[in-house]
Amino acid sequence: MGNCIPVSPRVLESENSLDLLEIMSNFSYDGSNVTFLDYDAAPCHNQYCPLFQRVAPTFLAITCATAILGTGALLVALAKRPHAWGWPQSRALVAQLAVGTGLFAALLPPVAVGIRQGWQLGTGLCRLTHLLWYWSLFVQGLLVGSGSCSTAWCRWDARSQRLAVAVWAGALLLATPAALASGTVAAPETSCLRRSVDILSPVYLLHLALCLCLFLLLPAALLVATLAVPWLRSGWKPGVSASWLFFGLWVPYGMGLAVDFLLHAQLLQPTCGTFEHFDYVLGLSEGLGVLHCCLGPAALLAAWLCRRGAGASGSG
Repeated sequence: MGNCIPVSPRVLESENSLDLLEIMSNFSYDGSNVTFLDYDAAPCHNQYCPLFQRVAPTFLAITCATAILGTGALLVALAKRPHAWGWPQSRALVAQLAVGTGLFAALLPPVAVGIRQGWQLGTGLCRLTHLLWYWSLFVQGLLVGSGSCSTAWCRWDARSQRLAVAVWAGALLLATPAALASGTVAAPETSCLRRSVDILSPVYLLHLALCLCLFLLLPAALLVATLAVPWLRSGWKPGVSASWLFFGLWVPYGMGLAVDFLLHAQLLQPTCGTFEHFDYVLGLSEGLGVLHCCLGPAALLAAWLCRRGAGASGSG
């Protein structure tokens, strides 16, 4: 989360504030030639990395445990009352969202251990972790998007089964650039990085473009369509709102990725204070997104229980 690497690139001292362009001109993620800065060198004092390495493993462990409980409760509700799930919380859609969040949560323990003790599983498993991480995110985003603008998931029939195959296969394809852009760096402890290639490399630019489409463009397009099309607006129900929690939690991270690219591509010239604080913003926004795997199932389950309660009181 954020831009933390165990050993940070050396910040050159200057009489006044430090231009981030000077920092980035001496900073490389290339695994064959990695130069690291000292974030504590004057005049910039970035304390994000030590805080990240202390807090992130505990945060990921608690999130994983909560996500397992929430996803388990959601799956039990799906299994015990299969016919009680109706549109927009159709059983076919909610079951796939539960699988997606479960896959994401299952990746949190190795990520937490890698942050705490260094990545010991090799480059191949590092790339596989990022592939599965973004596969689960793209799957959930496509499921929420398709569930918001169509009734394809109303029932589990041949049509919805073909759509499910297309969504999962397409999401895996979209996640492939993330695996190609990731890798390991030894500095001095081995770390599994989200970006081990140059910021302007085609594979990372493709990955960044896909992430921005998922986290920013897709929810924006769905929101505009919902406001503009009457039948979509009339179909907005608590179940749809609960699934949209996914976008609400990941939009800030999408915005952070866009700013991060502008900084690393030297298209912005922030002050030293901006440099010191941006890693906190990016890390917190990603941590907020990670919470979707525990808050998402809880929100879906709560919306279902509220609807059942309203139905029972209405019939009574």
